[in-house]
Amino acid sequence: MRTGLSLLLIALLLSTAFVAKPTRVVFFGDSITQAGVNPGGYIDRLRKMMPTDQFELIGAGIGGNKIYDLFLRMDNDVIAQKPDVVVVWVGVNDVWHKSSFGTGTDPDKFVKFYDAVIDKLQAAGAKVMLCTPAAIGEKTDFSNQQDGDLNQYSQLIRDLAKRRNLQVIDLRKAFLEYNLKNNPDNKEKGILTTDRVHLNEAGNQLVAEQMQKALTGK
Repeated sequence: MRTGLSLLLIALLLSTAFVAKPTRVVFFGDSITQAGVNPGGYIDRLRKMMPTDQFELIGAGIGGNKIYDLFLRMDNDVIAQKPDVVVVWVGVNDVWHKSSFGTGTDPDKFVKFYDAVIDKLQAAGAKVMLCTPAAIGEKTDFSNQQDGDLNQYSQLIRDLAKRRNLQVIDLRKAFLEYNLKNNPDNKEKGILTTDRVHLNEAGNQLVAEQMQKALTGK
C-alpha cells in the first residue's frame, strides 16, 4: 500500500515538474509601452488575445525614454524579471526630442547604445525582438516634420536587426500601410494616434495584432 502511495506521489511530483512555464515576455520602451498596460492598451489587448498558460506579458515602459535610458535601467526593470523574450520598442523620443527639446540621440550613438542593449539582454539569456518607431504624425504624403528622421532611424533598426539576425516588428511600415488605406484626408492624427504619437483604440489594436504575429509566428 505504502509502495503504491509512494509511486503515486512520485508520479504527481514528476508531472508537476514537467509542466511548461509560460514564456515571459517583457515589453521595453517609452510612454507608448507605459500606456500599453492600461485598459485597452496594446499589452492589455495582447493578454486577452494570447493563451495565458503559454505567455506571461509584462510592461516596462517609461515616458520620455530614449535608447540610452533603456540601457541605464535595463538591469532593474528588465533583466531582474528573468524574461525569455524582450520586445524593444524605442526611437520616437530619440527623433522627436531633437526638434522639441534639442535632446535627441544622434544616429551613431543610437546604434551604439542599441547594440549595447542587445548585448546585455542576450547575455542574460533573453531572445530579443526589435520594433521600428511607428509615427510622429500620420500624414501619408511624407509632410510630417520628422518623417525623414523617423524613416532613417527605422532603417537603422532594420539594418541592426539584419546584422544581429534578430526579428524585427516593422511598426513603421504597418502604420504607413494602414494610413494609406484609411487616411484619405491626409490627417496628421486621429487615425491610429491621439496626438500624432500615442495610440488610440485602433492604434493599440494594430500594434497588438503585429505583436501577436511576431510572438506566435502566426
